[in-house]
Order: sequence, then C-alpha cells, then structure tokens
Amino acid sequence: MRFDIITIFPDMFSGPLSQSILGRAQREGIIEIHVHDLRDFTRDPHRTIDDYPYGGGAGMVFKVEPLYKAIRYIKKLVDTPAKIISMSPQGKIFNQDKAKELARNDRIIIICGHYEGIDERIYELFPIEEISIGDYILTGGELPAMIVIDAVSRMIPNVVGNEESLGFESFERGLLDYPHYTRPRVFRGIEVPEVLLSGNHKRIMAWRKRQAVIRTLLRRPELLKTAKLSEDERAIIKDIEKRLGEEVSHERDNKGD
Repeated sequence: MRFDIITIFPDMFSGPLSQSILGRAQREGIIEIHVHDLRDFTRDPHRTIDDYPYGGGAGMVFKVEPLYKAIRYIKKLVDTPAKIISMSPQGKIFNQDKAKELARNDRIIIICGHYEGIDERIYELFPIEEISIGDYILTGGELPAMIVIDAVSRMIPNVVGNEESLGFESFERGLLDYPHYTRPRVFRGIEVPEVLLSGNHKRIMAWRKRQAVIRTLLRRPELLKTAKLSEDERAIIKDIEKRLGEEVSHERDNKGD
C-alpha cells in the first residue's frame, strides 16, 4: 500500500506516522507514505496556493492549478492506479467499513484541504471521493488524513502483529469491545471477574460476547441496527431487554405502593 499526501504543512506528518505500528510497517516495506508540499506545484515567487472566492465571502479557497499539477505528478510516479480522496466535512462519514474498502486499493492519494475549501473544478477533473471523520470542523485536513492512514493501514496484512485480535475490536462486527483486565488481580478492592481466571475458554468467550453486547446496548444502541449479530448475540439482547423491562415494571409497582 502506498499513500501520497498533498498538504501545505508537510512537517505535521513526520512525527506521528513514523512511530509505533505505522513506523514499523514502513521500515518493513509493508506500506509507503510520501508527503508532498502543495506549494512545490506553484509558479509564482510567493508560492501561492489560495485566493479569494469568486462571488465574495469570507476566507480563502485552494486554487485549482497547483492541485491539478500535484495530482498529475503523483499519479505518474507509479504505474499502479490510485484512489484519490479529499478530507472534507462535506464527505461521507469515515467508518470501519470504509477503512476496509480503502484497504483494497494499492495506492491512495489524500488531499488535505484548508480554509473555505477547494476550487470545485478539481472534482470535475479527477474522480475524487470526499471523506469526513465526523460532524465537526477542524483547522485542516492533516489530522483527518492521519486517522484514515492509521485505520486503513491496520487492515493491510502483516501491519498489526497479532492479526487475530482485529476480529475482536470495537466496530469490527458493529459491536463495541468487551472489557479488558490485566494484573494485579485485585486493585483497591476491585477484583478481576472470576470467569477470566477460570481457564475455561468456552465460559470466557461466552462472557466476553455477552459483555460486548451489553456495552453496545447501553452505550451505542444505534450500532445494533446494522451489526452482524449471531443467534447467540440476538438471544443475549432479548434477555437483557426482558430483564430491563422487568426492572422497569418492578420500579413502577413499587411507586404504585
């Protein structure tokens, strides 16, 4: 997998992307990350990449010509076709399914927007998909680009050391993760759940499955609408909802007394 990033702040990427799992993946040649300064594709002495918007209004807009030249240059660096994405609050919300979809590409070019946006004509010149990491506004597309690179890279074989763990992470099947514990066994009077110390892997897996469902039901119930649930997990939900219903009824009865 090769990532090419177009940005006006290339130094922002040197630290975060060279550490931890992404750093190791690059050193081992599993992924490549190349950062390109958009100002290198300008023609004027001031290296201007933005201008006032036609029609008036506040803020500045990325000029189309530097972006056009940058994308054309990057596409020619390698023969492999490239998926082009633009980090934008107007894009579709990024999630785990989108990370998996993007991971099927061999190359991704990421445009980090700024100011009021990008000259709309760039979207007519190239097939660019706009992606948002959430319904809020940031100062630029650099941090969102790092998030996309991190999430997508983890889907690439051999990037994560223990790939078996990927299948049990939050959002992988639409559920939140189950609770985790490590030593010491007791801390300030709080003990690790007995089942995790039992050595009975069947019981442990059943407990973890139930805890994941409970946590999702209580914290992010909207995820259950699209989650890939097993019959056991559906039964857990029904049991929990039944118990909650009984508690509500009991509370109403007590108030009635």
